[in-house]
Amino acid sequence: MSDSEILVDAQHVGKKFCRSLKRSLYYGAGDIAKAVNPFTHTQNDIFEKPVLRKKEFWAVQDVSFQLRRGDCLGLLGHNGAGKSTLLKILNNLIKPDTGQIIMRGRVCALIELGAGFNPILTGRENIYNSAALFGIPKKVVDQKFDEIVAFSELEEFIDTPLQNYSSGMRVRLGFAVAIQMEPDVLLLDEVLAVGDIAFRIKCLNAMFEILKHSAVIFVSHSMSQIHRICNQVCLLSHGQTAYLGNDVGEGVHKYFQLAPNQKTTQIGDGSISVDDIKVLRISPTGKRESISELSHGDTLEIEFYASSKKGPVDCNFSMVVWNSELYPIDTYVDGDAKPHKISLNGEPAKFIVRAESIKLAAGLFSVSFHFTQPPHNKVLSRIDGAASFTMKGQVQGQASQFTTTTLTKS
Repeated sequence: MSDSEILVDAQHVGKKFCRSLKRSLYYGAGDIAKAVNPFTHTQNDIFEKPVLRKKEFWAVQDVSFQLRRGDCLGLLGHNGAGKSTLLKILNNLIKPDTGQIIMRGRVCALIELGAGFNPILTGRENIYNSAALFGIPKKVVDQKFDEIVAFSELEEFIDTPLQNYSSGMRVRLGFAVAIQMEPDVLLLDEVLAVGDIAFRIKCLNAMFEILKHSAVIFVSHSMSQIHRICNQVCLLSHGQTAYLGNDVGEGVHKYFQLAPNQKTTQIGDGSISVDDIKVLRISPTGKRESISELSHGDTLEIEFYASSKKGPVDCNFSMVVWNSELYPIDTYVDGDAKPHKISLNGEPAKFIVRAESIKLAAGLFSVSFHFTQPPHNKVLSRIDGAASFTMKGQVQGQASQFTTTTLTKS
């Protein structure tokens, strides 16, 4: 099998389901009767779009892509977009209603936590059972057994029943089996989310080795992982392809565009009011736009009005920037790494936070405002989701220059 040979060829794949159990059983019986009757269908049926019957819907509709050895496809989409259904079709667990899929070589899949494992059997026994499901002979497993156990880091628990394993330990075992079997095609569905950080890094590094001789389809809501290992992106929305291409940054950008707007929440005693928040983009040429989509090197301005509901007050102001996974990327403070001291009264005062030539990875970022009162840092107002902006492009890393921003009052 040559390196240039297509390992995964999905052509116009579609799958529909029925919301009603009774109707689903009725439709299923009719479909089986039609399938066994050679006079009711032709070879071209797989490319004909069937008509939706009552209470049916498309879980996956008209999805096509190809993968060669060395390709890693990031399969993106919000909950219910059809990612897991597509993976089950690829793994031949369910049959597509339209289109066809050609898979070449050995296929290994981790699409559900603990799938193929027997909780009563020990880890050792489950290694052999899981490998058998992948079509791996026992003599091959015997040769790989020590490497599987070493990769999973479960030497002390390998003869313990699986029902006593934590979810993270089960993922370790399942991933170790799949990774050591040297598959031609590897399917992964968010299985790394339950592993600890050390094991996730270990798995990602192992996937780089796998990509030397395999094709990988990787489902994850972690955009940092998608950026790190994927060279293609397929974005699903309501079962349909919203983006397919080699520009990972653009695919991630469109993924965040499909996300619902973050709701603003506020805690504290409510004595500080913030209104009329605007996100402005200033391009390298100096053009000033009221737009929340920025590119690498742009200048960001966040404009807002703040006032005190309880008369004059001296307080501290700081701003925290969060990424899409709610990790704080940077905290905006003054040059001495302390919150800015500001004075407010009943009249709204206009403030502008300006960040010069920001450098962030592609993705969605949100901003929270913090108003606290010294000396005990009493929270007067904390506004989460006060503003948000999206970084476009395929920039790696999370470097930022928010700590060099300026705050002006007018």
